[in-house]
Amino acid sequence: QTPKMLTRKIKLWDINAHITCRLCNGYLIDATTVTECLHTFCRSCLVKYLEENNTCPTCRIVIHQSHPLQYIGHDRTMQDIVYKLVPGLQEAEMRKQREFYHKLGMEVPGDIKGETCSAKQHLDSHRNGGETKADESSNKETSEEKQEEDNDYHRSDEQVSICLECNSSKLRGLKRKWIRCSAQATVLHLKKFIAKKLNLSSFNELDILCNEEILGKDHTLKFVVVTRWRFKKAPLLLHYRPKMDLL
Repeated sequence: QTPKMLTRKIKLWDINAHITCRLCNGYLIDATTVTECLHTFCRSCLVKYLEENNTCPTCRIVIHQSHPLQYIGHDRTMQDIVYKLVPGLQEAEMRKQREFYHKLGMEVPGDIKGETCSAKQHLDSHRNGGETKADESSNKETSEEKQEEDNDYHRSDEQVSICLECNSSKLRGLKRKWIRCSAQATVLHLKKFIAKKLNLSSFNELDILCNEEILGKDHTLKFVVVTRWRFKKAPLLLHYRPKMDLL
């Protein structure tokens, strides 16, 4: 006879300390981990804290003397765990983000739209009794739409207009300094783009700055616009230069 599997119920309260941010005491949103000590916080909380400090809020270890924002990274695994453990948290956060962008009169980023669309399709499928069979014309349209989406290259994302200026005599300026790209692109993408245009041996030779502050390579352009750019209706102005240790 097979013994019954022992199960143990764990209350959410018992693990709250592991899935909450020490700075705001709320559940982790956009979980971001310090690479030096692996302590995790909400991204917005940590970035705001590091504007005035260079140590981890939990263990006080020095993250970096001058550029701590370059030593933090998005923790997708932790965020997935939090969303699975806390009922309704992800849906509530998506709703808040949509309300935030609508209040500012801005287009909702493509990733939020995509999540909403997926949820709606899933709901529609259940309402139709879980039917999966469709006629040939419907399948053909779906296939064509899928192919079009696959070849979209992020054109349906929210777009950001950028001016890339060189502020160092050791590098030349770009022939075309105005570009427009997805708001989901990162500072690292820009570094690679500039390095390729200037025929540099490595993108690691570059720093990119906004308002004279060096940007972390994992920051998305949307994040830079929302948290760093002071002139919301003007194109984003970024400067690039050789890394300080190369000057």
